[in-house]
Amino acid sequence: MELSLSSEQVRQRIRQLRQQGGNLSKKSVKAADPELMRHALFYFPSWESALKAAEE
Repeated sequence: MELSLSSEQVRQRIRQLRQQGGNLSKKSVKAADPELMRHALFYFPSWESALKAAEE
């Protein structure tokens, strides 16, 4: 898999979605932004852990 996002960029995009009031459910993000989901699951063991990392 070619990586176009770093783990920090993944966290930033999750933060942006949260600030914009976006739906952060796994299903919603997978449909709306599959690239973000692929990268999040590459860097983190689960979507939930990616969300938690974005809070730090």
